[in-house]
Amino acid sequence: MENIAITLIVFIFGAMIGSFLNVVIYRIPKGESIVFPSSKCQSCATSLKWYHNIPIFSWLFLKGKCAFCKAPIAKQYPMVEFVTGIIFVAIYFKLGLVWYLPFVAASFAALFALVMIDFKYMAVPDNVNFAALIFALIQPDFLHAAMYAAIAAGGLYLIGLLSSLLARKQAMGGADVIVAGTMGALLGFPNFFVALFLSALLAMIPSLINRKTGVPFVPFLALATFIVYLYDMESAKLLETIIYG
Repeated sequence: MENIAITLIVFIFGAMIGSFLNVVIYRIPKGESIVFPSSKCQSCATSLKWYHNIPIFSWLFLKGKCAFCKAPIAKQYPMVEFVTGIIFVAIYFKLGLVWYLPFVAASFAALFALVMIDFKYMAVPDNVNFAALIFALIQPDFLHAAMYAAIAAGGLYLIGLLSSLLARKQAMGGADVIVAGTMGALLGFPNFFVALFLSALLAMIPSLINRKTGVPFVPFLALATFIVYLYDMESAKLLETIIYG
């Protein structure tokens, strides 16, 4: 019973962070402040009351419509809140109630915001990207996390530089390098390589379908990182089996 209560609290806290992520996802790409002004309806520009911003519940209570002008409210808002709540619960199940749980969960929440922004705008804001990296570094073994982050980011940067020289055009963006640093800090080695391989597999079919327009790669890096983080032991065993048979 106690575990159910803690899980519910963690989910609610995650959903609250998801509500904040909605602000980040909407405002950061537009260059707007995430603090001021207060939230308002995108249709009638009326400032919302605090009870209009209760994660998930408010959208359901208002039946997906603005309380003032009745304009539809995008389903993205409760979806982001719900998924962020699930992310926090999944990390809680993985780590338990440890002091660095909020920071690991916040790192994945920032990666989730990057996923949503990259899908919508094909762009990755540096401030959110660096936030994910900083949160990922806050853990018991900070020195090793920082070392793994530096090696992962530096290695991917060198690969991108070499690829760019061979292809005579930019082959990799700086955003991917920062995400690689976050991956290194969260996963360490060799699981970083497992996540890279998994992200390539996840991106393969969408890339083939969208050859002309291309697909953003950060969402696949983030998803692979989340999967490998949750199943780190299984990933390590899989890699060992592949290498040694």
